[in-house]
Amino acid sequence: MSRPLTMAVEPSSPVQKVWKPELYKIQLEAPTPKPLHRSRPLPTNNIKNEDHCYGPEYHGLIGHLDAEQLLSSKTDGTYLLRRSPNAEDYYTLSVRFNNRTKHFKIYYKPGKGHYLLEQSKHYETIHDLVADGLVNFYMQLHAAPIIQQINQQTRNCFQQSPYMTLNRRKLRALSHELGKSIVGAKAQSEVVTVNTISNELVNEVNNINTSSQSNTSINTVKDVTDNADAILPLVYEKAHTFKVHNFKGLNWCEFCANFLWGFTAQGMKCEACGFMAHFKCAELVPAKCVPDMKRIRGVFGTDLTTVVQLYQSSVPFVVRRCVEEVEARGMLQEGIYRVSGFADEIDALKLALDREGEKTDMSEATYGNINVIAGTLKLYLRLLPVPLITFQAYPCFMQAARSTNAAEQLINMTEAAKCLPPAHYNCLKFMAEHLKRVASHYAANKMNEHNLATVFAPTLIATPQHMTNLTEEIFMLSTLIANCENIFH
Repeated sequence: MSRPLTMAVEPSSPVQKVWKPELYKIQLEAPTPKPLHRSRPLPTNNIKNEDHCYGPEYHGLIGHLDAEQLLSSKTDGTYLLRRSPNAEDYYTLSVRFNNRTKHFKIYYKPGKGHYLLEQSKHYETIHDLVADGLVNFYMQLHAAPIIQQINQQTRNCFQQSPYMTLNRRKLRALSHELGKSIVGAKAQSEVVTVNTISNELVNEVNNINTSSQSNTSINTVKDVTDNADAILPLVYEKAHTFKVHNFKGLNWCEFCANFLWGFTAQGMKCEACGFMAHFKCAELVPAKCVPDMKRIRGVFGTDLTTVVQLYQSSVPFVVRRCVEEVEARGMLQEGIYRVSGFADEIDALKLALDREGEKTDMSEATYGNINVIAGTLKLYLRLLPVPLITFQAYPCFMQAARSTNAAEQLINMTEAAKCLPPAHYNCLKFMAEHLKRVASHYAANKMNEHNLATVFAPTLIATPQHMTNLTEEIFMLSTLIANCENIFH
């Protein structure tokens, strides 16, 4: 008889979910650009020399009322370009949003792209400009309370930020080394340069490149604490060099944990350490820049698609390495994936994987407790900004699982899997096949498909954080595991 598992969360987990998905989900609902093509060629006397930079969405010389009439019955996101009467140096973009037509003056310069006069953003195409504008309109309409909350934050949020949460162990090591260096140099000088301590930091904190900041100073401390839990307790002063940045893919603010919405110039990025933040959040980040922070960030907490593109693999190396270890020496371990490993050992393995990548020693000699490996795998999946079963695919999977006919259920779940991005599809297939192999040893490990689904449902599925009853989600995931060969074919 199977051992009942009722817990939907893992209170012993070293790190709970850190990313806030609400803004990302709202962006997914925003209307998309739909160009309204002209129905007939432009008259020859209605073409200027510059008109060649636009496509069939350009309707030539037409007035405000004509544009309103063309768009009046169209869906949100429909747009056209035109030249207003008497306009000399600009064109007009007319776009449908919230059942109204909005009009904007559009400018174009070769090498600079399309832009609005009052904004600093520039776009390669009108489609990109409209897509970004629609997201911002939609955010202003539907996400105002969240954006207002972001704007009202204080610097106190820094201690609970994703930056601090994901890099706790590394920053503690950095703080320890800074403290030793400052105390050692205090008799000689009241100011210690970053260059003075760079060699020690290179060995302790993943070859952090501090030599380029040789003119940057760190104020001496009033109190150097020995508290092992304190993170950067020193009065460490190094201002960030934030610049407006065009982020590729999906990215989250490392200060407030909310999504960086839009498609261009979504926020700020520090040139020295890679810290990513909203424009308002960047103003609140303390002057504690650690040069070359992108090395400290690692793969944990990074979008899955970004990781597989970066490492040119179908499945993240963290997932593959952990699964290999579990299958080599944990398949007969009673309670595998249910029994938690020691939090400090999981944290140490996370640090090693972030720092050393695929070369990380995960052998039994180094990590004798296989539950540490299993716990690290769950931690990696839990920290994904977009869960393995994405927000878009989640309703499709749930609807498929509710089918009463078994054959129809599998067909629908196969279709639901196709809603996943390639990186998520490949990783979910890999995990489902692995979990089925684990379940095949149920007689020894006491973990069948249902028990494994109970453990993994809060980790793999995009459920609201306040939801505790995951009965349907567990059933869906256990069905997915049991029938993975038919669903992922």
